[in-house]
Amino acid sequence: MQIKPILAALRRHRLATLLIAMEIAFACAVLCNACFLVARRWTMIQINSGVDESSLAVLTVNGFEPSQAADVNARMLAGLRAIPGMQSATLISEVPFGPQTGAAGISPDAGGFKDLIGVVDFVMAGPGTYKALGLKLVEGHLPQPGDYQPATSFAPEDVQVLVTRALAEHAWPGESPLGKDFWCDKMHFRVMGVVDHFARAQPGQYDMQQGEWTVFTPVVPGGSLAGTYLLRAQPQDVRRVLQVARGAVQKIAPDVVLDQDNSRTLSDLRTKYFLTDRIMIGLLLGVVALMLGVTALGIVGLTSFWVAQRRKQIGIRRAIGATRGDILRYFQTENFLIVTFGIALGMLLAYVLNAVLMKFYELPHLPLYYLPMGALALWMLGQLAVLGPALRAAAVPPVVATRSV
Repeated sequence: MQIKPILAALRRHRLATLLIAMEIAFACAVLCNACFLVARRWTMIQINSGVDESSLAVLTVNGFEPSQAADVNARMLAGLRAIPGMQSATLISEVPFGPQTGAAGISPDAGGFKDLIGVVDFVMAGPGTYKALGLKLVEGHLPQPGDYQPATSFAPEDVQVLVTRALAEHAWPGESPLGKDFWCDKMHFRVMGVVDHFARAQPGQYDMQQGEWTVFTPVVPGGSLAGTYLLRAQPQDVRRVLQVARGAVQKIAPDVVLDQDNSRTLSDLRTKYFLTDRIMIGLLLGVVALMLGVTALGIVGLTSFWVAQRRKQIGIRRAIGATRGDILRYFQTENFLIVTFGIALGMLLAYVLNAVLMKFYELPHLPLYYLPMGALALWMLGQLAVLGPALRAAAVPPVVATRSV
């Protein structure tokens, strides 16, 4: 196939060629960035919480004074554990995908914060909570009865804790985290074990690498650890047990107020938390489909117009020996050149659009591999869109040339 005749023909139709190329460029920029956003949001939606979500629910009450914490905990735990089907009821400060209650920066030095490790979620939990959550220990040992310390404010002043593998690899890369010390202001923590996964309460507020920066802190119930109860039951019973528990609060502790919105199963909390992300994914995919559809229609329309204009030339070529395959390849090559020019512009626009998103939405750089993926998708779209008009052009009989003379 001779490229020069094709380029000469395109030069005679500069405006139409430029418009289609710009449409393809814009589609390339949108396609690459939209797919990048969809991939990031989908990865976050699939985050491993590290807990046995199907068997867990959380029930939250408030409206009581801190001095009443011990009494409220005692009454609530006794009443909840008496519900038929309840396997365990324990205290916890926050759960994955629920309200965040204990995020703070940690440092390897005491109070200086010269080398900040990062902002982590401190999850305060009473005895039995680790087992109820279903966390997987990968190194070290579990909290023993003597490891539970009282917390009158944010956290105990000196306590041994469990950290997630993600946090350990960030804070002490290439080293065993066991026995390592870190501080949050004047509060001292020492690592006694590492859990495989444990998502923080609001993972979407942080980079994906920070979604599991969690510290499991054994705390004596009371003080700052009150009002939030982790319920465990068989997966088929957990919704019923939670419903009974919600209805029993008024009888168990009539002086507290049930938090209706945050008293849910963990599966429902995950669904609620990521609802906006799922809607955004649907919108982005809709925009991508619309852009590709408009681009394909533009290619079909332009090629059909050119085929109608060139019927006489096509008939002459057929009359002097051009095969249907030659005509088909001509239009496919022509489309490939236009799409390639549009993709070249689109790659530049993709990075400009990514820079804008980075500035206003704190997104990372667009990975380079999205560019060839977008180019491949548009090349395939172009070839499919041009196929119909090209086949009609190839079907033009040689007699058209004689009829036009």
